[in-house]
Amino acid sequence: MTKRSRKTRITLTVAVLTLLILSLAMNAVILIREHKVSSWSLRVASRISGLSFTPKERKMMVQGVKRNRSRFEELRGISIENRVPPAIAFNPILPGMKFDKKKGFRLSKRPKISAPENIEDVAFYRLTDLAQLIRTRQISSTELTRMYIDRLKKYGPKLECVVTLTEDLALKQAKRADEELSRGRYRGPLHGIPYGAKDLLATEGIKTTWGAESYKDQVIDMNATVIQRLEQAGAVLVAKLSMGALAMGDVWFKGKTRNPWNYEQGSSGSSAGSAAATAAGLVAFAIGTETQGSIVSPSTRCRVTGLRPTYGRVSRHGAMALSWSMDKIGPICRTVEDCAVVFNAIHGPDGKDLTLVDLPFNWDPGLKPKDIRIGYLKSVFEADTAHAEKNSMILETLRSLGAELIPMELPDFSVSSIGPILVTEASAAFDELTRSHRDDLLVRQTRGAWPNLFRTYRMVPAVEYIQANRARTLLMKAMADKLAGIDVFVAPSFRAGILSITNLTGHPCVVVPTGTDEEGNSTSISFIGNLFEEGKTLAAAKAFQDATDFHLKHPELKE
Repeated sequence: MTKRSRKTRITLTVAVLTLLILSLAMNAVILIREHKVSSWSLRVASRISGLSFTPKERKMMVQGVKRNRSRFEELRGISIENRVPPAIAFNPILPGMKFDKKKGFRLSKRPKISAPENIEDVAFYRLTDLAQLIRTRQISSTELTRMYIDRLKKYGPKLECVVTLTEDLALKQAKRADEELSRGRYRGPLHGIPYGAKDLLATEGIKTTWGAESYKDQVIDMNATVIQRLEQAGAVLVAKLSMGALAMGDVWFKGKTRNPWNYEQGSSGSSAGSAAATAAGLVAFAIGTETQGSIVSPSTRCRVTGLRPTYGRVSRHGAMALSWSMDKIGPICRTVEDCAVVFNAIHGPDGKDLTLVDLPFNWDPGLKPKDIRIGYLKSVFEADTAHAEKNSMILETLRSLGAELIPMELPDFSVSSIGPILVTEASAAFDELTRSHRDDLLVRQTRGAWPNLFRTYRMVPAVEYIQANRARTLLMKAMADKLAGIDVFVAPSFRAGILSITNLTGHPCVVVPTGTDEEGNSTSISFIGNLFEEGKTLAAAKAFQDATDFHLKHPELKE
């Protein structure tokens, strides 16, 4: 065969292959446009999931996949609100686990205090001190409420931390608190205390925007259980506070919530406004939520104290759902004991959130570190050379308080393989938003923002979602083994996947400020406890906090 003949044959072969590829591509376009299910389309779909089936197997699958797709279309015709949970529930309790059934709550003894001449001087007082001033009628709830409302109006706009000021409701609740006290009725340490709520908690007659343009005019005609319980405890709602859109980050539909310590920084998310307002002395305390860091992260950035309770402790009824198996609600305060007071009011079953476990909360502020088995992540502390001096101070402080620190490590587990659980559930929670294309209204439209993530995780197969949850059970068992013989362990808040692991396993966490690092960035330490052991976890954190003064410092604010 001549060179010319070979060249001609190669040319013809290339032409034929090109035509074949173009034909396949055109057929693919037609199939996609017409939404046809075929052996070829299943081949493409299976490759997306990293699977491989033979032509014969794919041919057998076609009819069943068509039938399922018609079921999907029928299912999408059913209107399902975000608040409707799936008929499956996550339970962090493993077989054989036992819990304390005794109940006890007492506050630490505080020295008697007198009200200052200028009421604004109490803006940064701890909740328990404010409670003493109200109980002894040195200040009224109305006076305290007006002071915080004025500060919210004065400093809130610059911090971009307020979505809705609930002034009328607050003054009404404060007046009621004062009238009850004058008649001798005192509801407890939250009586007449003004607070702010993350704007994913439903409040009757008041907008609940979820921080997102798509829902900025939404009014949910009910009060979330947490809002109800705080009202029953006598607390006064002064503001709905900002949150990252649909619980991500600190960017919401009107701006970016600022860190009151550094206005050039965002306050971190997604309980952005709750942490910023508490740190700035605009509320006595706030309510936040966490799915994977949304209490710990902004509390760290804004240098306040936060409690992420055990999964199944606080009702999420009336709260925006992001991940049904990971969402948790907790307080953001100025001190550990303040967190204990708020948690005591909001925890426990309500007959509406069926994931809740009926176990008591025991709070003994006198519990000493020497009576708590405290572990520490040895390799994490040693590897964190950038904060070596800070970490050494933390460990030495705990030892000076009598703690016999037990070295331990986290499970050696590929947490990233379980990661799809959160966003897959979130994609279901906001499926209608995605399909209606109203996700285009969200401010953030980057690759890592919700609109793209919701679309991407629409592609996660149901089988892999179930497998991830089965692997999660293995992680829970591994974590239980690591915590055998330990009540609480401490760790720098953002090291070694601690947030991911402990949010997946449902363990409680108390985060307390530890000042700043050499570059001026806020730092914190996390106390992580056994399931439903908030009492011991808070007690260990309180002992450390009482021995330091990081929580007593306050930012300089801008009007």
